[in-house]
Amino acid sequence: MPSRGNTRSYQAWTSLPLVRHAPGALPLPPLPVLVIASGNRHKVAEISAMLASVKLEVRALPRGLEIEETGDSYAANARLKAETVASLTGQWALADDSGLEVDSLGGRPGIYSARYAPTDHERIDRLLHELGDSLYRVGQFVSAMALADPSGTTVLESQGICRGLILREALGHGPGYDPIFYVREAGASYAQMGDHQRSRLGSRGKAAAALAPGLRHLLGLD
Repeated sequence: MPSRGNTRSYQAWTSLPLVRHAPGALPLPPLPVLVIASGNRHKVAEISAMLASVKLEVRALPRGLEIEETGDSYAANARLKAETVASLTGQWALADDSGLEVDSLGGRPGIYSARYAPTDHERIDRLLHELGDSLYRVGQFVSAMALADPSGTTVLESQGICRGLILREALGHGPGYDPIFYVREAGASYAQMGDHQRSRLGSRGKAAAALAPGLRHLLGLD
């Protein structure tokens, strides 16, 4: 049964189970379904937690579906993924695209962050090599989110930015560039930040917070 209140659930694309009600009881209306356009379970769970104030049944991307990111911006990639998933599933779909921008590298790696090298370790090595001994190590994580309605039309967008510093060596363990990105407000690297800190200070958390009121309104939940 779909979870209610602030409890969240997500599942692979399957039909909903039959719900039985006590005799004489009126069935509760189903929660709106929101498909997160990502095959990354960690990201699905993270976005679901960040939208905990919105009563939804969150589902992961249908198995086997991969969407090539061909946009020229975070927003374009987010729209592409959200619209494709909404069109294929006939459900509301939410997508995000994120990247790391380093000021002294002219904003690189930017939208190519995930493709900067074959593995996380190699991506970090390349970035640190390009920065070298530079004292100017300011950068930012940028996240764009797009919400598409069941017809496949983007109806809501948001963006979040988290400023920080690029460390000279990893601090903590986490995906992507998280271990070398230090957030002063948190006093920790992105990899060391807890869920609450990511929701409040992280780029994806800020984008989700900006999007939540509009999402609630569009789904008739306000």
